[in-house]
Amino acid sequence: MSERQRANLQRANGNLAALAAAVLQPGFVGTVPPAWVCRWLGDGLGAVVLFSRNVVDPEQVAALTAGLRAERPDVIVAIDEEAGDVTRIESGRGSTRPGNFALGVVDDPALTEEVARDLGVELAALGVTLDYAPDADVNSNPDNPVIGVRSFGADPSVVARHTTAWVHGLQSGGVAACAKHFPGHGDTRVDSHHDLPRISGDRDRLDAVELAPFRAAVEAGVQAVMTGHLLVPALDPELPATLSTRILGGVLREEMGFNGVVVTDAVEMQAVAGRYGLAGAAVRALAAGVDAICVGGEHADEETARHLRDAIVDAVVAGDLPEERLAEAAKRVGQLAAWTVAARTAGGRVPVPAGGSGVGLVAARRALRV
Repeated sequence: MSERQRANLQRANGNLAALAAAVLQPGFVGTVPPAWVCRWLGDGLGAVVLFSRNVVDPEQVAALTAGLRAERPDVIVAIDEEAGDVTRIESGRGSTRPGNFALGVVDDPALTEEVARDLGVELAALGVTLDYAPDADVNSNPDNPVIGVRSFGADPSVVARHTTAWVHGLQSGGVAACAKHFPGHGDTRVDSHHDLPRISGDRDRLDAVELAPFRAAVEAGVQAVMTGHLLVPALDPELPATLSTRILGGVLREEMGFNGVVVTDAVEMQAVAGRYGLAGAAVRALAAGVDAICVGGEHADEETARHLRDAIVDAVVAGDLPEERLAEAAKRVGQLAAWTVAARTAGGRVPVPAGGSGVGLVAARRALRV
């Protein structure tokens, strides 16, 4: 190989590495930006995700995200903040805002939108730009071990209208919303953290129940959709949704017309990683139409990020992942990053008052039932 050929190969691999880094959304340990994350942001890393381990208080989180933006101004900073039982920013004391089920019981979409806007304003003030919420699952199975009160309820029309309200509220507060867990994790007795759930309804049932809230979210302009690691035979009898071109390309993109970012649920979950391995699941997800890989709830280190990045590059070189598909995914991540920058610089953001705005308490009182 000539020197020119070797140089061209190095440039090509460097470009692929940057594209692969752009589609990763890793977690990390610590309350300040680790050196490896800062270095990766300079090399193309498009996003990070925060967990409760990264949170001490509002001032610390704001300083953390400012440090990340100093390395890359348009970095997407994601968090899994549903309010209610699933909170990261208030994990030490419990959320000051009611969760989805309580809001569904009140069934006042204007209130849901107000609560979500209140949360969006607070997250934006902390420097968070993407929230893995709302949970748009219809909790139609009372034996569901993982969704429960995270859902707005068992009635798809209730879930759909409150999903719409949450998306409008959060995004008007300056933070991108992410409806999950597509195509619907409500009717299962299995937790996808541990095994692969099966959703057994036929297509008519799926259209009427599971898919209805996601259709509403897309119509509401949701910026992102998170996949569920779910086997849905009526849509794809062989592959879980996260790895299914039929479900992501056929149903979500073509039928529903979604043009935003598709992000995986944590790729280390056993429903996919247990069958395909961490890297194998990530590569298959990208090939199927996913745009961003969420990882780091358990594997929050540079070694894991490097392992995934290199596996993605190797898959492109081997012909298992088309370079055009990887470039498309990175482009969508860039478009979401641009949306978050515009939202941050739109102006008119209301400062979060000390002790919170009180909206959550008002909503919680309305949800009380005796």
